[in-house]
Amino acid sequence: MLYRSVGKTGLNPVERARQHSITLDKPAINFFAGAVLGNGGMGVVVTTRPDAVQFHFGHNKVWDIRIAEDYQDETGTFEEIINRVKALPPGLKSIRDDKWFDDYFNKMSANYSKPYPRPFPCGTVVLGFDRRQVELLGHRIDISTGLCEVYLLNGSLRNTFQLFADMTADEVWFRLVDEQRRPVPSCFNRLRVIPDTRTPGEFPKHTVTEDASLGFTQTLPCQEPDNYDPVKGHPHDRAFRLEARLNQTLANGLRHPSSGLDEPLRPMERYIVADGKPFTGCIALTEGLATDVKRDGVNIPEPTKEQYDNAFRHTVASWTEYWNKSGVALADTFLEEIWYRNHYFFNCAVKDGAICPGLFANWSLGNIGTAWHGDYHMNYNTQQPFWLPFSSNRLDKNLPYIDLVYHLLPVSEKWAKEYYRMRGAFFPHSAYPVQMTHHPYPVPDWGWEVFETPWTVQGLWWHYLYSMDTDFLRNRAFYPVKQAVLFLVDYMTRPDAHGPQWNDGKYHIFPSVPPELYSLKPGFKYNYDTQTDITLTRFIFKAYLEAVNTLKYDTQEAATVKDVKRILANMPDYSTVKSEKYGEIYTSVPGETDRMVYNLPANLIHVFPGEEYGIDVPEDVRQKLLNTYRTHRNEGGNDIVTLSVIGARLGILDVEKFKRQVNYCLLPNKTAADMCMQSGGRYDDGSDFDFMAPMGIWFENFALPLVVNECLMQSYNGTIRLYPNWDRTKDAEFSTLRAVGAFLVSSRLTGGNVEYVRILSEKGQPCRLKNPWGDAAVRLTRNGIPAETLTGELLAFKTKVGETVEMVSESRSASG
Repeated sequence: MLYRSVGKTGLNPVERARQHSITLDKPAINFFAGAVLGNGGMGVVVTTRPDAVQFHFGHNKVWDIRIAEDYQDETGTFEEIINRVKALPPGLKSIRDDKWFDDYFNKMSANYSKPYPRPFPCGTVVLGFDRRQVELLGHRIDISTGLCEVYLLNGSLRNTFQLFADMTADEVWFRLVDEQRRPVPSCFNRLRVIPDTRTPGEFPKHTVTEDASLGFTQTLPCQEPDNYDPVKGHPHDRAFRLEARLNQTLANGLRHPSSGLDEPLRPMERYIVADGKPFTGCIALTEGLATDVKRDGVNIPEPTKEQYDNAFRHTVASWTEYWNKSGVALADTFLEEIWYRNHYFFNCAVKDGAICPGLFANWSLGNIGTAWHGDYHMNYNTQQPFWLPFSSNRLDKNLPYIDLVYHLLPVSEKWAKEYYRMRGAFFPHSAYPVQMTHHPYPVPDWGWEVFETPWTVQGLWWHYLYSMDTDFLRNRAFYPVKQAVLFLVDYMTRPDAHGPQWNDGKYHIFPSVPPELYSLKPGFKYNYDTQTDITLTRFIFKAYLEAVNTLKYDTQEAATVKDVKRILANMPDYSTVKSEKYGEIYTSVPGETDRMVYNLPANLIHVFPGEEYGIDVPEDVRQKLLNTYRTHRNEGGNDIVTLSVIGARLGILDVEKFKRQVNYCLLPNKTAADMCMQSGGRYDDGSDFDFMAPMGIWFENFALPLVVNECLMQSYNGTIRLYPNWDRTKDAEFSTLRAVGAFLVSSRLTGGNVEYVRILSEKGQPCRLKNPWGDAAVRLTRNGIPAETLTGELLAFKTKVGETVEMVSESRSASG
């Protein structure tokens, strides 16, 4: 029988990305209409007015680093607080109706109610022009290279203002070109640098630079106002400097306001002298310890064409490397846009070596980007964007999250030891990228969400599963996972959680709070054995046991392994309730009805991210899952990624409905905001359904491409499935999506037929593939050499390190 080797995929991710540029054909006067740029540390939003171009700067490492850590002596211990709560009358309508608890709650919340820590906006640079001569037409971002072009009509000539965020330095470069891309003289007449207008009055006054460049340096105090001496400062103060320089002559002068009285130009404002020289410029953002930033001084050189070209060349190379890690080509244009544009935003926000982004990443202006401190929320918000690097084959993008886990470890271990009197680590509900000596959210509501501890370390285990890097497992993943496990073992073996009062011999998770629901209730109603607690605890227990086996730690971990196995064998069942309309469904917590309006899909977390159930579960379980999915009501805001992945994992996601929801959430800059979907839960008919949109650029929703990945390929249980939630009447192709087991998978679907499958094995692991041709015989080639034929619905075969295995249906290879 003749066999034809499958040719290399024609998919070029760089070219596909180029097809999905982000454009606006009018001035983008609003922050959320502006062009979104970044290099993973520095973030820039470029807004355009009819008379100017503005650059608004932020940075993942620039924060108001002040932190309040009051009331430590009044925090008490977990045992003391829970005993007081147990003594409260269970008939209270709200637990805060008790004066003692309300006073305690307010004290424990007081630190979080301060306006700091928060991301600190780094200022704005304005390039103005005379709109009698120049008209602004719109802008376009080529996401394949990160190049933004602002289109101008200069008299009768079209000029293009080209700019980009340097991927190798915290700088923005720009130039002006004509229609043939030839550099031309400036059409701009004014340069101004503006510190953020909401800089706290108690901060040291910024220092100004007004010579060859314009800019300022702002100190960020490390102490609260009552303790800080702005004259002496503090060795731990941080600072940043924003400076702009042109290859043009700058001149002082007068401005002519409507009062009719001429005034001097404002600080850090100059006119640009027209001298016929091709226009080039650079804006640099420097951050670090205040002593270092001030010592280094202003050092931005005069911009030249050679510097611009060199920076752009390195930036294009960086973007090309990023895009070539994986790609998709879909008949569905909107899904393809979602995939490429959100990968673009993700690369703008995250990079190895930079601080992990908070809720709104590295973009801020005034109060934009500061809601909820712009911090780390560990009950899904922080984790969600870091679900993307695994299947999208960008594991380096998960490293800032791992660094965050290690940043949180000291305060988490301290809290477990001193508050809970337990081993291991209890990770906080909210946290900051600043030095913390006390739990930042010691409030007995969301601060008692036990599931946040296993959820925080889950991504470390995924990193191992998708890379099979045992050195990473040993040196980076195992310790935080073990610390989470030790805490959970101690917490679940307390007499309160395992004793005769339960009448079942099980190890319970008590107390806890379901995600975004109920808070702490009188009598602990809805405060035990939440689905999220059970599934994520099971997940991390199983991960720990597998890690011990992989690393051959059986002897040294024997005692903990014994405890974990005993608890795993005796964990509570997931709670269910009978729905009159839908049948038996899962609930987020025992005692819940089928009428709940959720925020997170808390009654389906065991599908994802718990990964306990999926498309191939037993029929009785599957029916309950389908019933639950159909019953589920979600108020929106926190569901667009998670609930959609759950649907894809069950093979029932309505992709068209998903697309409509994404479109509903899109802002003019093409990022997706958190938007409300229905009233009846925390929102009512008077709620602004877009109230979260102006808070900032929602970093978490950059995980949207994960939904597309899950429709194209799934591997969470070690078996690769192709097109499990894809309409096979629509063509699709993907290259080097990453699967569990360190496999890079490529495939093409044309006319309803899978043309080929190509799997690169990085670590030589055994591979399991659900036969994409049903039960037809499948012919393999290994590194281009014809090999064995496999049959059956499940294809299992061994691989070698670095081996490429190609597969086609034998019937297709014969016909070819």
